[in-house]
This record gives sequence, C-alpha cells and structure tokens, in this order.
Amino acid sequence: MSSEGERSDAETTGGDPGRGDAGDGKFGRYGGQYVPEALMPAIGELTDAYERYVLGNEDGFMDEFRRRIREFGGRPTPLQRADRLSRRYDTEVYLKREDLLHGGAHKLNNALGQVLLAKYMGKERIIAETGAGQHGTATAMAAAHLDMPCEVYMGERDINRQRPNVFRMKINGSAVVPVTTGRGTLKEAISETMRDWATNVEDTHYVIGSVVGPHPFPRMVRDFQSVISEEARRQSLERIGRLPDSVIACAGGGSNTMGTFHNFVDDGGVDLLAVEAGGSSLAVDEAEGVAPNSASLSTGSEGVLHGARTKLLQDGDGQIVESHSVSSGLDYAGVGPELAHLVDEGRVTPVNVDDDTALEGFHRLSQEEGIIPALETAHAFGYLHEHHEELGEVTVVNVSGRGDKDLDTAIEETAQRDVPNAPDMSMFEGELR
Repeated sequence: MSSEGERSDAETTGGDPGRGDAGDGKFGRYGGQYVPEALMPAIGELTDAYERYVLGNEDGFMDEFRRRIREFGGRPTPLQRADRLSRRYDTEVYLKREDLLHGGAHKLNNALGQVLLAKYMGKERIIAETGAGQHGTATAMAAAHLDMPCEVYMGERDINRQRPNVFRMKINGSAVVPVTTGRGTLKEAISETMRDWATNVEDTHYVIGSVVGPHPFPRMVRDFQSVISEEARRQSLERIGRLPDSVIACAGGGSNTMGTFHNFVDDGGVDLLAVEAGGSSLAVDEAEGVAPNSASLSTGSEGVLHGARTKLLQDGDGQIVESHSVSSGLDYAGVGPELAHLVDEGRVTPVNVDDDTALEGFHRLSQEEGIIPALETAHAFGYLHEHHEELGEVTVVNVSGRGDKDLDTAIEETAQRDVPNAPDMSMFEGELR
C-alpha cells in the first residue's frame, strides 16, 4: 500500500500525543495520523481549528452550526414509533428518522459542519469523496448554501449505480470527478481525493464523509454526527420514559453508526448493534483479491488505510481486498477506528446480514411503514427481522437515509433474486433485458 493514504508503517508519521482536548487521535491501538509528510501541515492546521471551533466554540462556531443545521437542515428529526413493526415483532420499535433531514440522509450533519469550518479557516475550495452519493450530495448542498466551490470524487462504478445523486450534485453547482482506478468505488475515490488535498493544501479543505482517515477526522465527524444520538437519547426519555434496550444502525465506514451510538456509549444497559454488509459470503477470495462482503468489524484484521490504523478486509499478505455490498454506501474495505476499538472493548456488537436479507428489509419497511429506506439502512431492518426476539422490550433503529437513490438498484437486484416479500417484478422485465 504505497499510494497516499495507504502507507506501510515505515512510511507513516504519528500524531502528537499532547494536542489539547482532542488527544492524540487514538482509540486504544487504532486511529492516529498515517499520512505523507506533505499533508502534516494541513492536518495540524485542521486539528487546531477542530480544537478551537468545534471543541471550544470559538467565535460562536458551534452556535452557528446548530442554528444552520436547524434552519437549513430541519433538525431535530423525529423519533417515530413503528406501529406495524411493533405489532409484528411484539416489541416496541422506534425509528430515528434521519431520512427526513434535508437531502434525505444523516450526511448533512457532518457536511454542513465541515464546510462551515472551512469558511472559518479561510479556505476557498471544498473537495469530497462519495460512494452512494449521499455524502457528495450533502457536501454539494452545504457548499452551495455557504457559497463555496466544490468538487466531488466518485468511483465510475458508483456513478453508474447512483445517477440521481450525481445529478443532484451537479445541479447544486458541484463538479463530479469520475475515478476509474481499481473497481471504481469508495476506496479509490478516497485515495484520489487525498491526492488532490496533498497538492492543494493551502486553499482547499477535504470534507471526509465518514469517521475514517487521519486524526482529527474520526473524532470531528463523530462530533458533528452525534446530534443523532443526542436527540435520540433525549427523545427516548421524553417519549418512552426510559432508554431503549438496544440501538441498531447499519455500518459501513461508520459515520451513521457512531452518530447513532455516541451518546449511548456510557449507558451500559443499552446494547449497541452495528449491522454490516454480509454480501454473499463472509469469506475472502485471496486468489481474486476480493471479499464478497463489507464486514470489516466482523471479519477484518488490523492494518492501515487512508491515514488511520483500523480493521480492514485484507488477504494473508496484508493487501487490501475489494469489498462488496448491494449497497454502494457500505461498499468499503475498512471502518472507523473508534468503532474498531469499541468492538474490541465489547461495547459495540458487530453483526451482519446478506444482500438478500437487506433487500427483504428494504421491501418490508416500505410495505409496512410507508418508509422507503436506503439500501444501507435496509441492512438494519433485515437484522431486526431476523433477531427481534434478542433485542429487548424497546429498540431504536436509525433510518440513516431514504431510498430514492437506490430505486434503480433495488429494481434490478430484486428482479434477479427470489425475494419473498417483493412486489410483482414482471412489468419490469422488458426494460431489464
């Protein structure tokens, strides 16, 4: 792993263990700052800005962020009782409705926070990467809202899978840069964005979309996303009169997961379940260099990717393998270092469901609650269906995003599979040939 952001231990630089409230960027043995020397000035500048503005609320930064995420984003999002699912499972199921946030997913929380931070830092240009397109869309919206030029790197394969989000980015005034290396998915898009940042550190801020990358990104993204669990915890106490027995969130890189879990971590009686993409198998095909899943927490091993030490999908020689998920937003070979640490500590339980179960969850939530979820979110509802008897009396599931972006994929994948609760797909056969 010799490209920017994917470096061996001999090529890396460590973090400063004495950097104020932000610490050294470590979560146990995970995290850190494994980046080229060319990026260290930008990392240092960003760490300083994170401590001053996000942690210290200098110049009222966090006050402005909370005002804008309320007025522009539409927070707080509701905690809704899922009446039909509650009857089906004979348990209380509540939905944290991040799909109702402006843009249709939780991604705006972090994107708006980072673009605003870039303005406070005096940056003149925004770059970002995206997989499913929701982070790219949120960043494009935030950049338009705050009058910042923006370029979004996106894998060619993901562009083809997520055309509506590509169009949304473009109509918000952002440029979309296709990435053709590798499989053309999120891992390659992150690598290309880091190369751009290394070349243009003086005037450019890189809005990382998940709790991955070098410190301070994992903490900073978590902090912006923690508004989800801040609200969900308060709403649970107000609406239910108690905390839930379990909280469920889908897990790819982990921004939705850590945002949903963060304010429950100290509540030992609340089980935290991170649902990964089991794909078609949990095995790794070393000969082909492919893992037919994206279950880094469940099956990964320790390594360095995109500037941080974490759990990765890799072969016996330590080479990163290509991941897979029916959902492009979960199709990533790594996971955030804080999540990896919480799993090692036993505080977060990693689980997974396969592609078929996720598609069943997609159709079930649509049919029974009138909510079409993102395919990422559908993994959480697939797990809820299979394991509801193990979740206690009250369960909160984060609806991380809506499914508009995934309708083409859902039509194609459903038509190719025997999904028992799917609608009649025969009318689509002519288009799919």
